[in-house]
Amino acid sequence: MNLHLEEIARNVAPGAHAVLLLDQTGWHTTTKLDIPANITLLPLPPKCPELNPTENVWLFMRDNWLSNRVFKSYDDVVDHCRWRISAAATHGTSSSISRGASCPSERAIGRTGSVHRDLV
Repeated sequence: MNLHLEEIARNVAPGAHAVLLLDQTGWHTTTKLDIPANITLLPLPPKCPELNPTENVWLFMRDNWLSNRVFKSYDDVVDHCRWRISAAATHGTSSSISRGASCPSERAIGRTGSVHRDLV
């Protein structure tokens, strides 16, 4: 994580400041982190995946692009994801990725199924 922070810090524009939104994974919260002066870490509240947009992306990809398939290798998985993301970007999001509720709070009130597992 320290190497990752160093790389981000090197790419922040001079005079600018980066704020990183993080979940509370152990390596994000350890006291062993050397946080560069031009970065502020902003942790999400614990157990709130609906606040982390990355969680919604992974949920969508697992449910719609990666499940019920056999891949030959790691590279095959990466190639498939790149192809799907490229196709979605090229053809617009309406045909491949729809906007809607995907956070656990929506599921808790009974909205489930493929219609309600959309990318936010």
